[in-house]
Amino acid sequence: MHLSVIGSGYVGTTVAACFADLGHEVVNVDVDESVVDTINAGEAPIHEEGLPELVAEHAGPGGTGRLRATTDYHAVLDTDCTFLCLPTPQNDDGSIDLSIMEAGAESLGGILAKKDDRHTVVVKSTVVPGTTAETIAPIVAEESGKTLGDDLGVGMNPEFLREGTAVADFRDPDKVVLGANDEATRSVMGDVFDPLIAAADDPAVVETDTTTAEMVKYANNGFLAAKVSLINDIGNICKEFGVDAYEVADAIGLDDRIGERFLRSGLGWGGSCFPKDVAAIIAAAREEGYEPPMLSAAVEVNDRQPERFLSLLDDHVDVAGLRVAVLGLAFKPGTDDVRNSRAIPVIEGLRERGADVVAYDPVAAENIRDHFPNLAYADSAAAALEGAHACLVVTGWDEFGALDDEFDAMAEQVVIDGRRAVEPRDRMDYEGLTW
Repeated sequence: MHLSVIGSGYVGTTVAACFADLGHEVVNVDVDESVVDTINAGEAPIHEEGLPELVAEHAGPGGTGRLRATTDYHAVLDTDCTFLCLPTPQNDDGSIDLSIMEAGAESLGGILAKKDDRHTVVVKSTVVPGTTAETIAPIVAEESGKTLGDDLGVGMNPEFLREGTAVADFRDPDKVVLGANDEATRSVMGDVFDPLIAAADDPAVVETDTTTAEMVKYANNGFLAAKVSLINDIGNICKEFGVDAYEVADAIGLDDRIGERFLRSGLGWGGSCFPKDVAAIIAAAREEGYEPPMLSAAVEVNDRQPERFLSLLDDHVDVAGLRVAVLGLAFKPGTDDVRNSRAIPVIEGLRERGADVVAYDPVAAENIRDHFPNLAYADSAAAALEGAHACLVVTGWDEFGALDDEFDAMAEQVVIDGRRAVEPRDRMDYEGLTW
């Protein structure tokens, strides 16, 4: 099929490259010329495992030609189906800001007015229940002059891609959710995903309406966020009793009603999905007159973890005027995304304590400079640790677990580990957050 993907962020670029790898002809539309040029050169504009290889294989010199990028919305006229992968940022009250999505829908509709054939538009961005049917579809229909259900279909296909493993998650999904309010739209969406369903390990295919599909995404992330906050709350209790929360998690994870995934207690969740999605569904529920206590508690527990982490440091040393190394700036290993990273409140807390902070991350340092332009950044973990009195492990990169004899300085420091990434060694003053 001929597909267009509007937006080339973490979701849009990954989805476009993976669709091309399934055999579709894909054009990625974005307003950022530098991102477009990067893709057309056969390079990935973001750090994501497996993505550079896919972009190089299908775009740029020597590629299959099944993936290209452009700033020209007219490219959608040569496609059968368009996926909207645009940002839905968070307002101050937690609700989602639909302005970018609405602008994208207007632009898309204006271009589709020039197309005679039926076109299918699929919302991939995370939006609160009712948005696709009540906001996006009417905008596209009005701007294009097309009739919904006849010569225009608008569906909803939520994404469940984890940053750091997004390519693998796309290729082998647990489920594919196809939200559509008419059979023709659902049929086109099925055609798009048929190659994936055939190649993947028997994923469940959920066919539903657009509003239910939107709710599935929020329910999915809300449940996982609450699970992480619950194990962190349990982990905090374990710490008070001198119990290793990871040993407890191993045992309860054997219960198939609980499962072992998302039981790694620590500093909490960040990134673009959990914070924004949980806040958005809480705000949406409140607009409908319902106060969701469980989700609100999950947010509260998560927000408290960085300060609890810093309080453990306070128990060991007054860091005022001392050099403190922060290892890890990305919100999780495997990505350069720093949105809602736990490193942000940790660094802010260290600065409030008067510490001389030096930070290191293998890929995310440049992205966090907008938050901390005057922070000292090291080129390696060894450089960050040199001369430091304390070390805080914020992101669980594998390389931090391999800081062996060559980093003897760490053995003389206070090490507060928020991710169980470091093995304690002789002479090291080590403290785990929940163990």
